[in-house]
Amino acid sequence: MKFRVERDVLADAVSWAARTLPTRPSMPVLAGLVLEASEDSVTLSSFDYEVSSRVTIAADVQTPGTSLVSGRLLADITRSLPGAPVQLSNEGTRVVITCGRSSFTLPTLPVEDYPSLPAMPDSSGDIEAALFASAVAQVAVAAGRDDTLPTLTGIRMEIEGGNIVLAATDRYRLAVREFSWNPKSSSISVNALIPAKTLADTAKSLSTTDLVTIALSAGGSGEGLIGFEGAGRRTTTRLLDGEFPKYRTLLPSEAATVASVDTSALADAVKRVALVAERNTPVRLAFEGSEVVLRAGAGDDAQANEVVECRVDGDGLEIAFNPTYLLDGLSAVDAVTTTFSFTQATRPAVLTGADTNAASGVDDYRYLLMPVRLTG
Repeated sequence: MKFRVERDVLADAVSWAARTLPTRPSMPVLAGLVLEASEDSVTLSSFDYEVSSRVTIAADVQTPGTSLVSGRLLADITRSLPGAPVQLSNEGTRVVITCGRSSFTLPTLPVEDYPSLPAMPDSSGDIEAALFASAVAQVAVAAGRDDTLPTLTGIRMEIEGGNIVLAATDRYRLAVREFSWNPKSSSISVNALIPAKTLADTAKSLSTTDLVTIALSAGGSGEGLIGFEGAGRRTTTRLLDGEFPKYRTLLPSEAATVASVDTSALADAVKRVALVAERNTPVRLAFEGSEVVLRAGAGDDAQANEVVECRVDGDGLEIAFNPTYLLDGLSAVDAVTTTFSFTQATRPAVLTGADTNAASGVDDYRYLLMPVRLTG
């Protein structure tokens, strides 16, 4: 194997393919990146039996071939190389990297022991990359991080024709985003539970492309695999097993009190007031008339109060939230004004963007947040 490629092109491709490498590989070869040079391109790939990544770049290939080298080391090296064309070549059981007057020699791993990457499922349709990345990021914030509850570490994707719904919950909050896409078949009906971290990372990494292809078996399970592809980059991941909570029953159909407040002003106030909140201590919000009063701390402890203007329709109420979860919701709403919908102070509140246009397909986002029981 011997090829020549621009430094920035190689560094970007290696970084992308190496991002899914396992931290603690079950076998040494799984820590490697496969380099396949053929004709006028080079393909870099990684796989850990759960997630696979594959990217193809144009290169001046002098000798086709395949090598397996340490992925993280190769990523570190390519990022640090000077701004000049890079040459990679096999020399026995080593790969030599030359760039300007810099040279590195890496030992190779036995490529014959590396597992074959899973085949990409047939394309189910495509979606604008920026929209997909935004939608996934809004929902992923509510996904669980407790591996003892694997079902809650996933994002549920529901596809019905030209409509996609994403949902995630960690039992303390629920995020739901609905948007349109371009399916191959208008009759498609698929549900899948996708690891949230993998989906969020993949959507973000593909956000600079034009379109993202989503590939999923029509039955929703099939090989238990879903794939995403854009601009020569491809990722597949195994789906999670388990029954996702019936989240739709949690979303209230009406509200007794609705409050609209400037998102940035409220977020800044929550951050300041939360400075005196001890670990696991909530921030109280009292909505009344044309303002919301934020309070934290009590008794002999440090205390903080702040008032933010808002519009309240309905009866006033006082409610308390985990400040981190509240800030996550305000950030995910991604709107100038946030609307809070309440049924009562002991029931979850629903946060939405008051200045978004759901009818246009631009946004239909809901963030349901459980309150913290007030004492005293």
